[in-house]
Amino acid sequence: MKKIYLSIAAALVMSNAATAQCGGRFDVDQFGVTATTGIVYGSNINSSANGTTTLTLDFYEPTGDVSTARPLIIWAHGGSFLSGSSVDADVDTLCHRFTKKGYACASINYREGVTSFDSLGFIPSLIRAVQDMKAAVRFFYKDKLTSNTYKIDTNNIFIGGSSAGSFMALHYAYLKRSCQVTSYISQHELDSLGGLSGYSGNQCYSEKINGVIDLCGALGKYGWLEAGDLPLCSMHGNADNTVNYSRGEVLPSYGIHILFADGSRMIKAQAAAVGVSDNFYTWYGADHVPYAGPSATQMKYMDTTVKFVHDYLLQRLGYTCTPSQLANTPYGTANLYSFTNCSTNSPLSCSITGIKNISANLLQEVYPNPSENEIKVVFANSEDTHTVQVTDLSGRIVKSVVVTQGVYTLEKSNLNPGVYFLKVFNKQGEASIQKIIFY
Repeated sequence: MKKIYLSIAAALVMSNAATAQCGGRFDVDQFGVTATTGIVYGSNINSSANGTTTLTLDFYEPTGDVSTARPLIIWAHGGSFLSGSSVDADVDTLCHRFTKKGYACASINYREGVTSFDSLGFIPSLIRAVQDMKAAVRFFYKDKLTSNTYKIDTNNIFIGGSSAGSFMALHYAYLKRSCQVTSYISQHELDSLGGLSGYSGNQCYSEKINGVIDLCGALGKYGWLEAGDLPLCSMHGNADNTVNYSRGEVLPSYGIHILFADGSRMIKAQAAAVGVSDNFYTWYGADHVPYAGPSATQMKYMDTTVKFVHDYLLQRLGYTCTPSQLANTPYGTANLYSFTNCSTNSPLSCSITGIKNISANLLQEVYPNPSENEIKVVFANSEDTHTVQVTDLSGRIVKSVVVTQGVYTLEKSNLNPGVYFLKVFNKQGEASIQKIIFY
């Protein structure tokens, strides 16, 4: 890991407690920025399923800060899930600007690449990216409960992003049931990816967040935001030709028609309908991500972005007033179409040492699970003979072997990454069935 030390903006370091009427330590830019790059927070199979991507993040913290419980903003860059990185200028600027105010920030790299230039290719890419963002959140929960290296207040973790990164944050927060995406992707394929949470690292730690920052993003369906969901902050240009301000096709710069999605204006209307707070700001006449760039005009958009998001964060941190309310009137009317949410779900069980048996107890241990290369199968009765079968989610047997030892090593070999069922039978006809996952 490489550490970069930047100049200190101000010498005084204040505590987390509110020491002023609005914002306490967060009122002004008073810190320098220390950035640590290349921190590994997880790994997972890539979009082509022919290798593993190591997932890294860059961590920004206030230089010289003595606080042991800092709010954290996790940012994700844009790039249509095809390009971009944690050091893209817009997310890097956001990290610097908020760190100077006393927040900690992380800019994450996530899996990129699509299998086809349509919804069938981009929806799995979005789900993989959301899985990676969840692994990043879990990384900081794990750190808090172990080494506490990063001194994060896990009650105040926020997620946000620019363009595609905003898609990630919105779907992290409001896509809660697998049945909501089965019109885009089959349950079989979703399960093979690892479900909505995935297996990108730090399994079984919390994924709870305290807020969502939407900068030029959209939801697949506005109705995925429901009563009781987290309040959010949204900013969007009403002349956005890439991600529609209201509802429309997502059209990246290379001109591919990806899918229809509900932009920030539709989300605002739905939030109002179900009683969820949405701090919403419209950049009148602005195109996509108007704050991204070095020009004077773009930097003015960035200033507005920082001020408006900062107001929202202060509210979520429990401050009773904010220094600069900038909310304006949304442009036009959002026509909410008829929509009914589904209610079923089929999540994968979570266990640090393995996924629990769902039938007879012939197995003592199955580990590591999930695994990248091989899984050890330890039988409860080491002197018995067992038949071991592996089936895919359609029920097709992809491996079958008779084992006379107490331990069997199940190798991935030619199996594709995904979810399988491990079925074990003894001579008495008893059986155990367990879900296993290969990256």
